[in-house]
Amino acid sequence: MSAAIDAGSRIQVIDRAASLLDALARYPEPVSLKVLGAETGLHPSTAHRILASLIQNRFVEKDAGGRYRLGLRLLQLGVRLHGDVDMRAIARPLMEALRDELGESVNLTIREGDEVVYIDKATPNRMVHVQQLVGSRAPLHVTAVGKLMLGAGGEDGIRAYAQRTNLPAYTRNTITALTGLIDACTADLANGYALDNQEAELDVGCIGVLLYDSTGRVAGGLSVSAPIERRRLEWVDNVVAAGRQISEQLGWQRAETATPRPD
Repeated sequence: MSAAIDAGSRIQVIDRAASLLDALARYPEPVSLKVLGAETGLHPSTAHRILASLIQNRFVEKDAGGRYRLGLRLLQLGVRLHGDVDMRAIARPLMEALRDELGESVNLTIREGDEVVYIDKATPNRMVHVQQLVGSRAPLHVTAVGKLMLGAGGEDGIRAYAQRTNLPAYTRNTITALTGLIDACTADLANGYALDNQEAELDVGCIGVLLYDSTGRVAGGLSVSAPIERRRLEWVDNVVAAGRQISEQLGWQRAETATPRPD
């Protein structure tokens, strides 16, 4: 009898979790617990408990204001479902083409918590190049893509990140002041690209852009890394174009807006 009750209880939890995910999918912006309770008919304590488990499993994310949204793991699973491919498979040919155009290392990243994670790379056939290990991590505020991801999360999200991490310096160029980080992330997001000016590692510079999914949410990041003396700002157009192509293959439909060119 108890086994049957437990099995029924587990099924009920799955049904309730599915109803919460369906409710989140109906909103383009993060949603409050109160709205989710009204949408699903669940008691706030029940919804909160299930959402906490979904967050632990990366099916749901919680922003700095305590609101909920669908998590990156759902995107990753969905991309695999449609065409049996993942973001790496979609990005790989375009990463290799960008590497061949510029002759430098190209990286694919996602956000996990307060870090970017390098999930793929395309490296050039030259003696000296920047090498990022697949699986390695870096704090958001020291990378080009990471600053864009912070910018996409809004000013409250940047403040919360700074409070959690204290913005440690990795080089003399790392942005360690909250106001400076807010200004940089906001400007980078508006420009559509960001630079890492030796902020994570001396003598290394990067150009990064965000990748978007079919809902318009950030799916990951694309960046080119090079020894700082070889990096060229005219590469911005190449990186932006490659990022757009990957995003479009992920289902994103971009608005017709121009990306400001670097001086």
